[in-house]
Amino acid sequence: MMAELQVVGLGLTALDVLIRLTDMPTWEHRTPFCNFGFDGGGPAGTATVAMARLGARVGFVGTVGNDQLGELKLQSLRQAGVDLSRMVYRNAPEDQIVFVFVHAQTGERVFNTLENIRKSPLKIEELDKDYITSAQYLHLDGFHPEASLQAARWMREAGKTVVLDGSKTDGKPIRPHLIPLIEYVDVLICGSGFAQLLTGKSDTWEACAAVLDRGPSIVVQTEGEAGSFTVTREQQFHTPPFTNIDVVDTTGAGDVFHGAYIVGLLKGWDLRTIATFCTAVSALECTKLGGRRAIPTYDEVISFLAEQGISLS
Repeated sequence: MMAELQVVGLGLTALDVLIRLTDMPTWEHRTPFCNFGFDGGGPAGTATVAMARLGARVGFVGTVGNDQLGELKLQSLRQAGVDLSRMVYRNAPEDQIVFVFVHAQTGERVFNTLENIRKSPLKIEELDKDYITSAQYLHLDGFHPEASLQAARWMREAGKTVVLDGSKTDGKPIRPHLIPLIEYVDVLICGSGFAQLLTGKSDTWEACAAVLDRGPSIVVQTEGEAGSFTVTREQQFHTPPFTNIDVVDTTGAGDVFHGAYIVGLLKGWDLRTIATFCTAVSALECTKLGGRRAIPTYDEVISFLAEQGISLS
């Protein structure tokens, strides 16, 4: 095991099959694609790679199949130096596979998952409590419901910090298994619509403020091209996006934002600085096809910010 882990990620790490194209095919109309590739994916998995690439000492807990596809999905985690000593291997083919169709002009994407992607979640008895609570931060995406809730409870008992990726809702109800997690979460970073659906309030500021009554002390809602909104008991502010980026693929932009946020917390920065840093990491991540290929190093982020006239010191 890596010495003195700072963060443990627990959740989904997938194999993304990426197809960049101008139009989606139909049964009647074939469409040529512009580019194709494989990359690691999954909210917690990609956030963990981002943390490692930005200099944090990170471990990841999840499940993996016993075939070549399973090994392929772990490749970028290993390359980033993520500790995988507590990964749980299933005696079955890899099933966490996602086809990602990326629009060539906008970088927006559509995800298509394998139908049995959730059939074999982590069990509580497969977790190593000491490993998880050895870290200062636990990052969850809720993919393994029972294991995630137990790990969050352990972290709360240990006085450690839990971060949850709430993801965006796309107008769909919040998955029921995420609701019990909220009270054990210290930092909720969610996507568009999450706070509104959770609280029933339509205004973003009011919805994020209402989430604070459910447990988290920091709520950040990301809104893509509209930037992000941060709310605590003491402050609330908006962080605009960087617009001088040639966007190729927005896959993983929210995931790396979450990973970068934890790195900022580890560095002890104020929340406005953290939000600026995360926004820069997300912008740079969108410059290549795939959710992990363009994740920058810490020095690359600092150089990019300097070009924008921004210093974090």
